[in-house]
Formats: sequence, structure tokens, C-alpha cells
Amino acid sequence: MSNQYDLIIIGGGAGAFAAAIKANELKAITLMVNQGLPLGGTCVNVGCVPSKTLLWAGEVMHLAKSHNISGLDIEVKNFDFSKVIQHELDLVARLKEEKYQKVLSQLEYVTHVEGQATFTSSNEIEVNGQKYQAKKFIIAAGSTATVPPIGGIREVGFLTHIEALKLKQQPRELIVVGAGPVGLEFTQMYARFGTKVTILHRGLSIFRGEEELTTRLAKLLTNEGITIKTGVQVQSARKEGDKKVVSYLVEEKQEEVSADEILQSHIYSVGDITNGPLRLETTAGREGTLVAENALKGTQNSIDYNSVPWTIFTDPQLAGVGFTEKEQMKRFGTCMCKTVSFKDVPKALIINRTEGLIKMAIHPETKQIMGVHILSPNAGDLIAEAMVLIKNKNTIDDVVNSLPMFPTLSEAIKIAALSFTNDITKLSCCI
Repeated sequence: MSNQYDLIIIGGGAGAFAAAIKANELKAITLMVNQGLPLGGTCVNVGCVPSKTLLWAGEVMHLAKSHNISGLDIEVKNFDFSKVIQHELDLVARLKEEKYQKVLSQLEYVTHVEGQATFTSSNEIEVNGQKYQAKKFIIAAGSTATVPPIGGIREVGFLTHIEALKLKQQPRELIVVGAGPVGLEFTQMYARFGTKVTILHRGLSIFRGEEELTTRLAKLLTNEGITIKTGVQVQSARKEGDKKVVSYLVEEKQEEVSADEILQSHIYSVGDITNGPLRLETTAGREGTLVAENALKGTQNSIDYNSVPWTIFTDPQLAGVGFTEKEQMKRFGTCMCKTVSFKDVPKALIINRTEGLIKMAIHPETKQIMGVHILSPNAGDLIAEAMVLIKNKNTIDDVVNSLPMFPTLSEAIKIAALSFTNDITKLSCCI
């Protein structure tokens, strides 16, 4: 077999696969070189698929206990942590085979090699002692978690998201160092399984973005029994018997907390090697498609990241797309923003989920929708409509004139648009 290729892709995750599929469509002779995580990368192995599977298990347990429906009593019996973990691992194995191994085997022009790639020149790499040449290269190698400078942390031992998805024994107490998307998701997941969880976060807010929504989410998590410490400087870790003790400074006071395990949270996703904004596997996939086309056809395709949504899969979910109020203020010196409670959304009342908020920002002159941020059940689904509105430069008038299905949570977007010109408390349900 010839070692000369049109394209060599280094990596095996979402971005790499999207690039390989596009290269195959263009009939480019392609080599994919992967090392580290199995084919599929972060998403299917240690990211979205396993974590969201466990999050859903925790949500089912929580809903059974906290549905707030009068006259309905549901008891959760025989919770088996190890079986729930095994269910997650089985799903990962199935999807890895169906969506990656089988897909790759069907790509006529793509060859796969496992091993570490080392560049020997600008157009040649070496893998397992074998050299391969190509006209073009794509590096989609993802990223790895970094260990923060905490004294004694390596000696004490810690978990990353990878180990936390494979534990066979549930920790009674867990310390999560760092909030952000991954920290928050794992915190709520384990808390709903019955673990006592403490978050130690350096920032003053659990996540960047709309302060009203992140503050509300923090309060909801606290109400579930989760301890959240912000403005924390973690200093050291040590072992005391079977416990791991973390020392930290907060408001210039020395404090300590102990637990069975310490989790180092990390914002992870394929596409991380580019060090861009909060990234998702869908973003990396689109990047992979475009970069392969750019490399092989000489095009100059790009992504408008301002219209790319993001979601934190807590319950309620926190999702957003476009400008925040702070970003509006920075750009225009003013912000036309409205925040609406889900207490004003009929479907939220029906399902007893009125704790959420939706915030919309519009252009101060044209009324074009510039940003939407949502804290609610299924916010990750709802934000898809907002993504299209922002991408297509729609105004609030476009939304007001639309006819969303009643009763649905998606009506929240229309109600938010109406709030700029109406007192929504005086409107009927079917507006």
C-alpha cells in the first residue's frame, strides 16, 4: 500500500470524523491517525453520551420524588449505582461501534491507523515506525485535562471526568474543584444519586453568562442540598484515614472540607485544541467538515460562532446563544433586555416547573434579536429556535407574529418577545 495521501487527519473524535466523511465525499485518499481515547473521542467515550445518560438517570430519580403532583406518590426502590454505571457503559460501547467503527469501515477512501503521529517534516509524519506523506494535514486531536497547582493533590489522588463515569462504587461524599459546565453536571448527577457534594469554585459566579440565570441555577442546586463555595482559592489536599481533606481560602479565611473522592472538573470537548470559546461536539463536527473542504478545495468557509448555542445539562438546563447583557452594553453602550419568568408560561405551570427564566436581548434600534438565554427544563432543545432567529437576523416582530404550539415551553420565546411591548401578565394564555 502506498504511504502517500491527499489528506492526513490526526485525531479520531467528532471533528476528525466529520473531516474524514467530507474527504471521502470528495474522493480524497485519506489517512486517519488516532491515539488516546478510542474512536469517537470525547463525546461518545467520556463526554456527552455517558454523562447525559447518567444525568437522565438522576433526573428520573429526582422527578419521582419531587414531581409536586398532588395525589401521586412514587417510591424509588433498590437503587443500584453500579448497574446504572454499567447501563451507561453498555450504551457507550454500542454507539461507539455503530456510529464510529462501522461508519469508518464504510468510508471507501479513508484508512485508519492507531498510534502517535510525529511530524518528521512539513509534509510527513511517522506512526509506529512507519512514515506517511500527505499534501494536506488536519489536526483534530482534542485536549486533555490539566491538574491545577494544588499541593499534595497527586499524592492524595483525584478523579477526572473519565474516572467519574466509570466508578463501580458510589462515593458518600464528593468534592468538586471548579464549577463550569462539567463541574455542575457531575455535581448534580452525583448529588441526585445520594452523594453529599461540595463545589469549590475560584470565580464568584458558577458560570459566565447572564448573572440572573446563573444565580438562579446556583440557588436551585443549593436547594437540592449541594454546597457551593465561590471565590475560593484551593491550596492543598491531604489524607486523613479514609478521607481526603481539601484546604482552601475564602474571604481570607482558612477552611477545610473532607470527602471520599475529589473530582477535577474540566471543560472538555473535541475541537478543544483550537482553544476557542465554549465548544461542543457539533461545533467540532462542523469545523471538521469545513476545514476538510477548505484544505481539499481551496475554499474559505468559516463559522459564525455568535450564532452557535451552548447548553449546560443540569436540571433545569442552562442554555444560551448570542449576546449577553454585558456584551450588549460593551458594544452599544446600552441594552434592550427583558427577563421573563416561566411562571408566565402556561406549559410550565401545567408541569409544575416554573423555576426557570428566559432573557432576551435585542438591537436598540432595529429590534433584531441579538441574544437569548434560557434556564428551564429542555432549554437545550428550546435554544435551537433562538439559534435560527439570531442566525437569520429576525426581529421581535417576526416572533410576535409567529404561532407556536400551545401549550409548550417553546412559547416562552414568543412571550419574551411580547414583553418588550406588552404587559404579559395581562395577556390570555393563547396569545
